Amino acid sequence: MSAADAHLLAKAAVGDDAYAFALLAELSEALAVSLDLRRTLPIAIQRIVDYMQVQAASLFLFDEETDELACKVCVGPIDVRGLRLGTDQGIVGLAFTQAAVQIVADAANDERVYKRIDEETGFVTHSLICVPLTAAKGTIGVLELINKLDGAAFDATDAGILRLLAVPTALAINNARMATALIEQQRLKREFDLARRLQKLLLPKRRRAGFPLLAVNVPAHEISGDFYDYFDLADGRIGFVIGDVSGKGLDAALLMTRAASLLRWAGKDGLAPDEWLRRANEELCQTTTGGRFVCAAVGYYERSTGEVRLAGAGFPPALLHGDGVYCEYRSDGPPLGIVAGQEYTETRLRLGGAALYFFSDGVTDVRVGDGRLGQEGVRGLIDRHASAPPEARLRLMVSELRQLRLVDDTTLLLLEEPRAQTAQVLLRQTFPAEAERLRSMRADLRLALQRSGVPADLRDRLVLAVDEACCNIIRHAYAGSSGDIVLSLRRDGDVLDFELRDDAPGVDPSRITPRDLAECRAGGLGVNFIDALMDGWRLQPQAGGVGNVLRMWKRCPAPLEDEA
Repeated sequence: MSAADAHLLAKAAVGDDAYAFALLAELSEALAVSLDLRRTLPIAIQRIVDYMQVQAASLFLFDEETDELACKVCVGPIDVRGLRLGTDQGIVGLAFTQAAVQIVADAANDERVYKRIDEETGFVTHSLICVPLTAAKGTIGVLELINKLDGAAFDATDAGILRLLAVPTALAINNARMATALIEQQRLKREFDLARRLQKLLLPKRRRAGFPLLAVNVPAHEISGDFYDYFDLADGRIGFVIGDVSGKGLDAALLMTRAASLLRWAGKDGLAPDEWLRRANEELCQTTTGGRFVCAAVGYYERSTGEVRLAGAGFPPALLHGDGVYCEYRSDGPPLGIVAGQEYTETRLRLGGAALYFFSDGVTDVRVGDGRLGQEGVRGLIDRHASAPPEARLRLMVSELRQLRLVDDTTLLLLEEPRAQTAQVLLRQTFPAEAERLRSMRADLRLALQRSGVPADLRDRLVLAVDEACCNIIRHAYAGSSGDIVLSLRRDGDVLDFELRDDAPGVDPSRITPRDLAECRAGGLGVNFIDALMDGWRLQPQAGGVGNVLRMWKRCPAPLEDEA
């Protein structure tokens, strides 16, 4: 028994309406549970063909890239899968653009009908009906039926039934597309996350103990086209690299990885900076495609003499800043990877007590209002933070840049011999010893800690510790009398130093100890919390027996931006 005969028997057994609803339910269930539409849709269209008793059917989906309707499923004597129609061609295009059912009773005499398939195959289209497939974002395709088997023309009843059957079809297609897009987004996210992790692994580990080079990289997107590097040579010199790859995305990330490795490899040989860039350029010219290129600056620093030897390839000018005076060192050579055989120029300078800044064009391109930060803006940025120690300076510069609008990857490299550092005052304020004043104190302290790069979880605990100490001063030292509390917060290298001063009667330090936690009583845990959190603390009365000083300290290295 044929499928058509089985269909007729089923309709006769249960009636047209019941069979139509049964088919609608069956199609909805089958399409809803399957994301493999290459298998499910042909079966669904065949069931529609059997129910509607037609000779052929086609399902067209809109291709946004080509602005065409492509036949994805075909049932009937002529296979037209792969056929593409413009949205202005035939009844299919008309149903799509108007998002409305189109019925043709006499195809031979209707100029709107696309007749090329009939002419090429010998198939004869007598009548047809097209219904749009609609999703939330608009029409996504068209379902077309051709020639009823009984020879009758399609009518409004057929249109109503086909519209019902088109709903689960359109929904299934849209859901499958969304699922595919989500899977693709997740795949791309995994790839971007992996690329970002690999890029961070390529960046050198931050060094301490007076190392003269510091750098920070802030990607504008998931992955960065900027990079930096520094390394030790056997003769005692320090090599350094900073670069910027053209373009965005994974292609740029792959080129960044290759360029960073290549420049490190060439620099490790101790080549003169101009020869260093020349060799890297020759290698990149052989392997770089798609018009991509690399801007870079490379050099060596000799700590014993303070001499810097550097060369640039299309990189923004380096700035030497000392005693309020700037010297600019431009990159004379073209970017790497464009034309082989290029020559580069070496520059020599003495660092002395000055600071040498290198920065990618992401810094000068930062948006300020309707314009760019530019070279003058960079100099102003340096001026505003020149008095801060190198690590804090870079962090403050990047923090200020983040308040503007970054449109490109931002990378800074600073070469400066460390100087003896004094403690940096982060916060100093005096406020009445009143509980209602503590809220404002907490907000100011939290902001100062945030600006100093203290992680959020530690920041909140430190604020709570200081708040507990202030509450104890108000409750036990002043004990209802009036007075002030002076809060000071300093950073001395990696150590945060908190100091609280009051004018209350002197307190015996030996009486301020952590409470025995085995005691079952409320309160009194502030000292325990401070003792557990801080690396150390000391309470002592001021001279003359009036006033107390509580010092608390906690080691907390200040991270650079790319380590946060």
